[in-house]
Amino acid sequence: MMLSGSFYIAKDRDSRPQGDDSHFICEEKQAIGVADGVGGWSRQGVDAGIYARELINNSLLAVLTHPDTTQVDPMKVLTQAFRMTIAQGSSTACIITLQEDNMLNAVNMGDSGFMLIRQGVSIYKSPIQQHYFNCPYQLGNSANSSKPWQAQVIKLAVEPGDVIIAGSDGLFDNLSESQILETAATGIEQGLHPEEVAWSVAQQAYHISMDKEAITPFMQASIMAGQGHIGGKQDDITVIVSRII
Repeated sequence: MMLSGSFYIAKDRDSRPQGDDSHFICEEKQAIGVADGVGGWSRQGVDAGIYARELINNSLLAVLTHPDTTQVDPMKVLTQAFRMTIAQGSSTACIITLQEDNMLNAVNMGDSGFMLIRQGVSIYKSPIQQHYFNCPYQLGNSANSSKPWQAQVIKLAVEPGDVIIAGSDGLFDNLSESQILETAATGIEQGLHPEEVAWSVAQQAYHISMDKEAITPFMQASIMAGQGHIGGKQDDITVIVSRII
């Protein structure tokens, strides 16, 4: 069984107070998902957060109406949600399900993602899909958008006590794997509810995002790409924490 909790911090902006991220948790079907609307659409007057929220609502609907009552296929969920989403904009997406045989099945599109922690060690982190620096693969209705079949399909065996930390790029651009581990460790060791662990990780990511002198994964990737971003990256931050029990 996967017990989950989440915390969301929207970037402070008057034009889009809900932010660009969206997520769901469905304990009934043992599924979680996160989407991050691509903010570049704002230059065209489009709120990509609307696309992300519609995609997540449709993903949850697809999970709840999945014909197989025990084995939810995240690729089928993403494909159905994509077909049902008609809003303008585009979004990254990550959908994760726990199967009865303790196999974690996931699909990941773009630079949202997740990491798997076992006995205090990160044993897996989903890779980023991007065309070039800061341009992730993204689902959308425009001709240049990616399609669900291009998403990474990930299958991992999990054990009781394992912890999954999923999130949008607002998390992973500001905190490294080791920083996420360090921040989450106390709550995990104390057996806190996943929502409390998600809160502590999101707060730390937010603190770093506001630090203009912080050394962050996004800053390091920017330097490697020949660009000059310094410090934290202010962004919407979604964190979902799931414990395998």
